[in-house]
Amino acid sequence: METFTFWAAIIVVILTVVALVKRIETRLVLLTAGLFLCCISLDPMAGLNQFAKSMTNAGLIQSICSAMGFAFLVGYTKADMHLVQLLTRPMKALGILLIPACTLVTAVINAAIPSAAGCAAAVATTLLPVMIRTGISPAGAGAAILAGTFGSCFNPGGPHPVMISGMAGMEPMAFIISHSVMYASMIVLGAVLVTIVEVVFLKDHKSGAGAEGFEGMGEKVEHINLLWAAAPLVPLVILLLGNTCVPALRMGVAHAMLIGAIYTMIVTLCNPQKAVTEFFNGAGKGYGNVLGIIIAAGVFAGGLREAGLVDALIDALKNVGEYARIGGGCGVFLMAILTGSGDAATFAFNEAVTPHAAELGMTISDLGNTALISAQLGRTMSPVAGVVILLAGLCKVNPLDLVKRTALPMLVCFTSVMAFF
Repeated sequence: METFTFWAAIIVVILTVVALVKRIETRLVLLTAGLFLCCISLDPMAGLNQFAKSMTNAGLIQSICSAMGFAFLVGYTKADMHLVQLLTRPMKALGILLIPACTLVTAVINAAIPSAAGCAAAVATTLLPVMIRTGISPAGAGAAILAGTFGSCFNPGGPHPVMISGMAGMEPMAFIISHSVMYASMIVLGAVLVTIVEVVFLKDHKSGAGAEGFEGMGEKVEHINLLWAAAPLVPLVILLLGNTCVPALRMGVAHAMLIGAIYTMIVTLCNPQKAVTEFFNGAGKGYGNVLGIIIAAGVFAGGLREAGLVDALIDALKNVGEYARIGGGCGVFLMAILTGSGDAATFAFNEAVTPHAAELGMTISDLGNTALISAQLGRTMSPVAGVVILLAGLCKVNPLDLVKRTALPMLVCFTSVMAFF
């Protein structure tokens, strides 16, 4: 029975990956696979118990829902557009250096707007026309923005820092600070490499070619309000100061997000009824879309445990000793490329394997971060990723044109992570 269950589980995992590659609803796929694995392991209650447990994870609910609520409120007030305009106005005379500059700007915005697709949509309307009018190809401009969507690693309300730090018994901001050198290095390295690749692709590209159709793209902010522009960054500043040099400001993610929401409502003088509605709409979206995947991934991981695959994987990683981290990182990296979802790959790995980090000679923080950064890099070079498809549509190019420009940089970044961090 054990042998049958194990090999049946292997087949289920393969079918799960195929279903995710075919873009079938992620939560449906993970829930179905997890419950089925529990059933063939003769313990269906394990999956149901995991489902119930994941639904009531206080730390995740507070951080993720408040962060999404704040992001929705900032979008409603248009404060995010003031921040984008503030950061981009000095950039128009940079020439080819616009590419790394736009990547860095996107990373900053992504730290405040944790959704890769949401951030890309917010900055693309401003950054794409600026880059394309200076002679950068539409695909190159899109790749510059895509490379910057790694900035969500710096968001303390992001689901992955919250989940990993909770397992490690740390504050989300403390977790981010401990890995900040790695994150910053990957953003800068990615920006430089995407620029180099675009210069190679630009050999026959004439200045200004392809700019037609982008002239009137997006909203414009005529008069930047600095108080509005500061709004998206308020929670990040509070959490950074509270966890470093101003202990009096030390507080939870939800607390900082609420202060940021209040500040935003005051300085923008928006309709408070609509603002509060938007905040809680965002919180609900955070639970349904982000926590929904975490819950489903928890059930899937529970099924893997019941079927014996988690123990087998941990034993295999133990046998490779110091290469365990590389093996785990490669698996998550490839999964993210194939499925286009960095979230699904990271949640599944961190739910199933990361709690056993000590058995592999690693800390939970380091192993969880390896999965996080590997998935982010893999997603950024996946032609089926949602943010890639979104940017390709905005740039009016094929998704593969974007991936051609990010694949080599992301491979170099991944290799650097495995070798030096």
